[in-house]
Amino acid sequence: MQPQIILLKEGTENSQGTSQLLSNITACQAVVDAVRTTLGPRGMDKLVVDQGGKATISNDGATIMNLLEVVHPAAKTLVDIAKSQDAEVGDGTTSVVLLAGEFLKQVKPFVEEGVHPRIIIRAFRKATQLAVEKINSLSVKIEKSNTSEHRALLEKCAATSLSSKLIHQQKAFFSKMVVDAVLMLDDLLPLNMIGVKKIQGGALEDSQLINGVAFKKTFSYAGFEMQPKKYTNPKIALLNVELELKAERDNAEVRVESVSEYQKVVDAEWQILYDKLDKIVQSGAQVVLSKLPIGDVATQYFADRDMFCAGRVPDEDLKRTMKACGGSVMSTAHDLNESVLGQCEVFEEIQIGGERFNIFKGCKNAKTCTMLLRGGAEQFLEETERSLHDAIMIVRRTIKNDSVVAGGGAIEMELSRHLRDYSRTIAGKEQLLIGAIAKALEVIPRQLSDNAGFDATNILNKLRQKHAQGQCWYGVDIMKEDISDNFESCVWEPAIIKINAITAASEAACLILSVDETIKNPKSGGHDAPQMPQMGRGMGRPM
Repeated sequence: MQPQIILLKEGTENSQGTSQLLSNITACQAVVDAVRTTLGPRGMDKLVVDQGGKATISNDGATIMNLLEVVHPAAKTLVDIAKSQDAEVGDGTTSVVLLAGEFLKQVKPFVEEGVHPRIIIRAFRKATQLAVEKINSLSVKIEKSNTSEHRALLEKCAATSLSSKLIHQQKAFFSKMVVDAVLMLDDLLPLNMIGVKKIQGGALEDSQLINGVAFKKTFSYAGFEMQPKKYTNPKIALLNVELELKAERDNAEVRVESVSEYQKVVDAEWQILYDKLDKIVQSGAQVVLSKLPIGDVATQYFADRDMFCAGRVPDEDLKRTMKACGGSVMSTAHDLNESVLGQCEVFEEIQIGGERFNIFKGCKNAKTCTMLLRGGAEQFLEETERSLHDAIMIVRRTIKNDSVVAGGGAIEMELSRHLRDYSRTIAGKEQLLIGAIAKALEVIPRQLSDNAGFDATNILNKLRQKHAQGQCWYGVDIMKEDISDNFESCVWEPAIIKINAITAASEAACLILSVDETIKNPKSGGHDAPQMPQMGRGMGRPM
């Protein structure tokens, strides 16, 4: 009788071999099913409610993945590739998850039959390399010299990205807006220089793009209403100074002998404040923005001198104002001179919906802009913001890598055909595997047709025929419920999206295939364990 050897802690689950690989693949498919229906212009949206009871309606693959809080270890890789696609390219998050899931689904039968995962992985690597080469050879370069043509291309790409979102009705309007916004930025295209402000009320078409900065009116003191609300060609002082009486330190002690001495202390305080204010007025600034509060004395002082001030301006807004109007943020009121003041053509405060906004327009060297989004419901506005973020990312990518391919499943069908043809030329198991990968690529056009309620098999057959005849840009046409040349109908996507999506999906598939044993510690099993101590009212007191 051999004694039983206990190696791992009691309660540890470990599963190995093909059975656990198959269960990992099944878990990944469950994740894919969650976002499968959001693909494409006829995709549905998901409503996700988190623990706080906040509802999010979204069509963006990465957002949904984030909110789902997947706990299955293997399925988490899919969430990660969706996030990486979102960070790298911004759009195509649903496609990437779909592709990874479909890759796994197509090789599942081979795993069941006992093909070694390493062979499958080798086939994946080969297929990915071929696919990327094919995309690069097919993609169409756009010359940037012709501005109007380049602009039209960017708008097409933005429109393609927006066509699958909630706001696809207004995609012509928004794609112009997005392209305008991105073209205003400098060469590095920093994202945070495009501010997005959401204001409830009004229609989507009331949204506007301001070439400059807009931010919500800040908290104001008495005397604020006496300040003028509109200036032309003002000088703008950006400060990081609080213009109010400082409160004494709580434990400070000042011993004074007589009332007059006390009076001197108080006067000195006021004097400091007035000195600061005087310096600001003398600098010739008419609009004063400060990150720290501007008190009531200062507000009235400025109002008497026809100046506008706003305190407690959020940091990012102050930075964007600096970028737009020039100047720099000063942390002292001394040596304010021409060189550190900003300028713009018009400054005004206007009412938009229920909020007042301070707007700086016509900045000379503006490298920043602000989108004011209007719309009915809060969730709707949030979704609009997410969709615009995707479109902005796409336009940025297209400016940097100026090659495009046709969307709507066209490029996937072409790659599928290319791989299938290639697989016929090699012997051995890889022939079957690359054939399976080729079949997996067809999931994108199939899902597009399914989501629109078309007969997917029928459309795919037509597409295969067209691609076999060498017409490589044929894809699904949602409007006509048929197939058409998507390059001519302007469904364009940057080639970088597709390259990124295919490499990420195949890496995720390889990662999951290369795992041959899952070991779970008994501790990590219970998901509610770490949240226990948070119950009391702090300090460990009971409720």
